[in-house]
Amino acid sequence: MSEPAEFQLTTRDWNDEWKRLQQTRRRFDDADYWDKRAATFSTKDAPNPYVERFLELAGIEPGETVFDMGCGTGALSVPLGKRGHKVVAADFSRGMLDQLRTALDREGISTVILKQMSWQDDWPSFGVRPGAADVALASRSVATADLKDSLLRLTDVARRRVCVTLATGTSPRTDERILNAIGLKSVLGRDYLYAFNILANEGLRPEVAYIDSTRTDTFDSTDDAYGVFTRMVNDATAAFIGEEERAAAFVRLRAWLADNLVANERAGRPDKKGIPEKALRLREPRVVTWAFLAWNI
Repeated sequence: MSEPAEFQLTTRDWNDEWKRLQQTRRRFDDADYWDKRAATFSTKDAPNPYVERFLELAGIEPGETVFDMGCGTGALSVPLGKRGHKVVAADFSRGMLDQLRTALDREGISTVILKQMSWQDDWPSFGVRPGAADVALASRSVATADLKDSLLRLTDVARRRVCVTLATGTSPRTDERILNAIGLKSVLGRDYLYAFNILANEGLRPEVAYIDSTRTDTFDSTDDAYGVFTRMVNDATAAFIGEEERAAAFVRLRAWLADNLVANERAGRPDKKGIPEKALRLREPRVVTWAFLAWNI
């Protein structure tokens, strides 16, 4: 008698593969890293196209309560608070939450409750219990070692719907155009595909849409740009490409920058975060595509 057939798509442990993938990537950022970055973030110019599209796809109904995990400085929590929603906004970075508190006070919003809490914490001990909100959100924040656990935690908290965004490429920090141009490849995680398969194998029915986010990186000088992109290359490839191969790629990077850096006509004007733009920019802005996944409970 033959053994029953097993099929990779439904029997594969996608979360185990996700965990192994994380070992080839740069280390996860801790709260101290984001505390230091918090000062460069601002919600003054929100809503922005990404936020508007996220909230459109989320379909949050009037009067619904929201849990915003990995809220940062409040890209979603602030506009939701303006609309009158009661929001629990959680982040492990005190610096991010301090920036969010400033934004809420500036806007006179009193319906957003802040919690300093990580993905790994015991959420019920912070008052975030099963069924705590109508809708649970995680915008560009599911950078966790255990993807299945994170997705199911959100599912447990939500009464009606969960919405998340994940990278469709290597990482939002990695410009794959440049890696390809200098002859290198990175690990293409396609994070959203892991999430989709994990959810499907849990019997959930995730829907998928895409949000394009344009990023105009600016630099003080060619050397400044070179430093930024050598760090990017090291983060994206150091785990599996040797020093000699990367050194040769850095030579090609210098040539690529000579052809692709141009004067920035907006130099000195505030960018989306309120920081003055620098003297140089890339000829073509970088487009980061996020996968929006949502599922109803």
